[in-house]
Amino acid sequence: MFSAIARIFKTRDLRRKILFTLALVAVFRLGSFIPAPFVDYGNVQECIAANQTATGLYQLVNLFSGGALLQLSIFALGIMPYITAAIITQLLRVVIPHFEALYKEGQQGQAKLTQYTRYMTIALAVLQSTTLITVARSGALFSQTGGPALPQCQNLLTNDSWWSITLMIFTMTAGTGLIMWLGELITERGVGNGMSLLIFTSIAATFPGALGMIFETQGVNTFIMVLVVGVIIMGLVVFVEQSQRRVPVQYAKRMVGRRMYGGQSTYIPIKVNMAGVIPVIFASSLLYLPMLIAQFSTPTDGTAPPEWVLWVQANLVSGDAPLYMLVFFLLVVGFTYFYVAITFNPEEVADNMKKYGGFIPGIRAGRPTAEYLDYVLTRITLPGSLYLGIVALIPLIALSTVGANQNFPFGGASILIIVGVGLETVRQIDAQLQQRHYEGLIR
Repeated sequence: MFSAIARIFKTRDLRRKILFTLALVAVFRLGSFIPAPFVDYGNVQECIAANQTATGLYQLVNLFSGGALLQLSIFALGIMPYITAAIITQLLRVVIPHFEALYKEGQQGQAKLTQYTRYMTIALAVLQSTTLITVARSGALFSQTGGPALPQCQNLLTNDSWWSITLMIFTMTAGTGLIMWLGELITERGVGNGMSLLIFTSIAATFPGALGMIFETQGVNTFIMVLVVGVIIMGLVVFVEQSQRRVPVQYAKRMVGRRMYGGQSTYIPIKVNMAGVIPVIFASSLLYLPMLIAQFSTPTDGTAPPEWVLWVQANLVSGDAPLYMLVFFLLVVGFTYFYVAITFNPEEVADNMKKYGGFIPGIRAGRPTAEYLDYVLTRITLPGSLYLGIVALIPLIALSTVGANQNFPFGGASILIIVGVGLETVRQIDAQLQQRHYEGLIR
């Protein structure tokens, strides 16, 4: 292992790529601590030091920004606008034929889709930065379990005039554009997928704070138990993420001119978790809506809120409520089936196999192949969806048992992204090592 790592830094081209990637990651993390204009840095730090947390959907955004959202920094939005834009572009392929045609055009068409994603990222950054500044200005960004927010958390901005707010929106939007550029630079000239690595860095940066909170509030024994359980969970997640159902495919021999093509055997890898972390993000976003509706329906004159608002606040707002956990689990399972059905089209795969003379042994080409692939996909998505639901519930269980926050590192979106990006980056480094040496990083 150590000799393989030594070979990485002895290889000039690979060493240059890794150092370039680390330099851009350092720039990304530095920007997460530079406050935006007209932000009262002292009040923000006092709110964070008092264990104040972001409310609602901003918990997820804060996780993906590495804590930059609560800092109200120039990189406060993190990579979240780009993730949202990429998901929307992918979903629009189903409803807009032009997007699907661009996707099938190959590299040129996908370059246009990437350009559309960039434009949508900037538009979403303007919208999200406006919402974030409005929430911070109203004093509703921070909350504290068991009591109201501190007085300092009501005064996070030193100037709330229209021109200062416009400058803050412009700064945060420009920060999102800079993050997007850094991610593309890493993809082009560094190691691994740039956007994924930036998300990996943001989530990994929250690990020390989350574990430190458990150590301070629960003691050494609970801290050690959490570490042991975390290592076990990480091992199980790696095992499931690597698991796949290999559907064998045989290609018939055919003559093209004077050459013979085909005749080889291959397989279609269908992963147990084909949806990745997307269902968890969808479910978290959807569960934010009841809390948002209840918040706008709460009277501002000091009178008691309606009974349905109290019921929503008791059952669909707090992560440790049993009904919240049940609904969250069911939403993750449902969104897993929905996303897999959108991203994997059995009919398209069957048509491509038929075009190039491929067939599944024992299954006729065409419609029977599509029905067989749909049957296999439905069966393998069931354990994958249950696995995602259980992993997504781990932070909520930790919230009610060891007093961790909902950004508990060993569960939910955190562990899925950390493991997925880590495995993919190691594979790419290993492939580049094998191009230059007989041995890679993994033996």
